[in-house]
Amino acid sequence: MKAELMVQQQVKSPWQHMVGVICLNLTNRVQVKAVLPKLFKKYPNPISFIRGSSKTQAKMLEPLGMVNVRLKRLKQMSLDMLTWDYKDATKLYGIGKYGSDSYRIFYKNETPKNVKDKELKRYLNDRRNT
Repeated sequence: MKAELMVQQQVKSPWQHMVGVICLNLTNRVQVKAVLPKLFKKYPNPISFIRGSSKTQAKMLEPLGMVNVRLKRLKQMSLDMLTWDYKDATKLYGIGKYGSDSYRIFYKNETPKNVKDKELKRYLNDRRNT
């Protein structure tokens, strides 16, 4: 994976995207980029994650901190993904404005109003200038 790519550009599905969003919360993106490939190799989709061992998942998420909070969010968001209509990402557990904005940018090819995140703003500016 290229170091300059955003986490959102390194995932293969909306579910993986949302996992990245939850993992990025209050965490350095370098740490997240190290954890996600291992996590997705073992759990490539929401069903495998839901069925997976919480103990193993917690160990994998340990470098990111807030393990219990993250694991709860990831489990519930994964359950929500099974019935989600792929319209409004804030309907998924643990996904707020940043997750919604990034989903709209990377999956719906939309430019949300009032993007606050500096990395998303930089991405949008770079996209406009190419």
